[in-house]
Amino acid sequence: MKFNIKNTFTEELPADPLQENFRRQVNACFSYVSPKKTSKPVLVHTSKEMAKELGIEEKDLLSETFLNIFSGNAIYPDTQPYAMCYGGHQFGNWAGQLGDGRAINLFETTHNNNHWALQLKGAGETPYSRTADGLAVLRSSIREYLCSEAMFHLGVPTTRALSICETGDKVLRDILYSGHPEYEKGAVVCRVAPSFLRFGNFEILMAREDKKTLQTLTDYTIKHFFPHIQAGSKEGYLQFLKEVTDRTLEMLIHWQRVGFVHGVMNTDNMSILGLTIDYGPYGWLEGYDEGWTPNTTDRQHKRYRYGNQINIGLWNLYRLANALYPLIEETAPVEAILKGYRDAYQQQYLSMMKAKIGLFEKDARDIALINTLEENLQLTETDMTIFFRNLAAVKKDKALSDDFLSVVMDAFYAPQELDENIRETWKQWFLSYVERLKQERISDTERQQKMNAVNPKYVLRNYMAQLAIEAADKGDYSVIEELYQLLKAPYNEQEEKENWFAKRPEWARNKAGCSMLSCSS
Repeated sequence: MKFNIKNTFTEELPADPLQENFRRQVNACFSYVSPKKTSKPVLVHTSKEMAKELGIEEKDLLSETFLNIFSGNAIYPDTQPYAMCYGGHQFGNWAGQLGDGRAINLFETTHNNNHWALQLKGAGETPYSRTADGLAVLRSSIREYLCSEAMFHLGVPTTRALSICETGDKVLRDILYSGHPEYEKGAVVCRVAPSFLRFGNFEILMAREDKKTLQTLTDYTIKHFFPHIQAGSKEGYLQFLKEVTDRTLEMLIHWQRVGFVHGVMNTDNMSILGLTIDYGPYGWLEGYDEGWTPNTTDRQHKRYRYGNQINIGLWNLYRLANALYPLIEETAPVEAILKGYRDAYQQQYLSMMKAKIGLFEKDARDIALINTLEENLQLTETDMTIFFRNLAAVKKDKALSDDFLSVVMDAFYAPQELDENIRETWKQWFLSYVERLKQERISDTERQQKMNAVNPKYVLRNYMAQLAIEAADKGDYSVIEELYQLLKAPYNEQEEKENWFAKRPEWARNKAGCSMLSCSS
């Protein structure tokens, strides 16, 4: 197993001069630190697709060398692992220095002209671990591993995952902050991305009034990840902010499209490349609910609820703009970029929602049609994934009879709640919808294909991940493999796996890990 090592972050940015691994404030971009050795590592699963992207052969995935490197028990030759320094706004409040508290970057490598950074999550303490142990449990690691790859196949910009290993060690965690911690199996995930740079990397430098390092970091980021931009000028920094803004919005529109809720949209969890990063208490909408958040910590204020993610994206971009301001020193063009986010959101959200319901011609009434749909979906608990997937079966040339709801009936959690008023409300919407479909020039078959290409049939519902976790906790990794294969083709029918195309079971409604989760998830 041979990597084409090409470290840029550690070679071009200022390092922490201290080599000792103790908690401290760090006035640098990173600190060198080695992963904690594990007692009895076991390989749980690997992404063969991601391995291929990195130039790793399948036979190497089963080697002792692979297991040792990606469980943290060995360091790849001539590399120096490190943890990044960054700050962040957490739940709207400046938190100061945060940093890679339980993530250790192994090295950077190139393959087929693609640049990748490899990082272990759960590999032990770093100078940024604060009061934590820097470790991760099998439960959260399975969730991160499966979700990274699931999001990639859904077409959502995301970090990836290469492998997951059990460590053989026990980790103490209080899953719901109830004051009753328990020991769980430890695990390590290898995450992969072109870069793990976050908004917070820039924020901490601005907060410390370190303009020199801020410019060095920004120029580095532009050089390696936005090479078409000319660094070193106000115009270049504005273009950089504009592209980060555009990428962030694109990512968030995808989240809304598939019903994904991140749960912790702090600025230290926002990728500068517009990738979904840090899979903690995430979740997919079961019943369509714009007010839902999976995060127990956010239960009261619901800052990061599904319907507010777009707004939080803009709030976070304002924090990034403030961080970059010392390099720009002009307010008007920055404000114009951020205002452009709102304008673009209105257009892109409308376009995305029209695609979800199969409308491609222009009609000024479409906004009202979509608004009414979103209101109707909340009249009674309605499964988002099933509703939009099944909606594609509506025929525009078929007269609507009293069974107009039959095509989406499977999406309702409590069909008995569909009283006369709700049925009439839905009927009026379907009448308008079918009339609107008649304006489309494509056939029902073509429209169904287009709708099925943006409305997934399979997503990683929390209860599905929980089933994989419970099996793995008993040493059975087969459910991880089953879900991994299922989620590689989320838009395909996969009729032999139809059992996963189902509403959340009632036992999972309030079960820990299936509905609300904590930040330690």
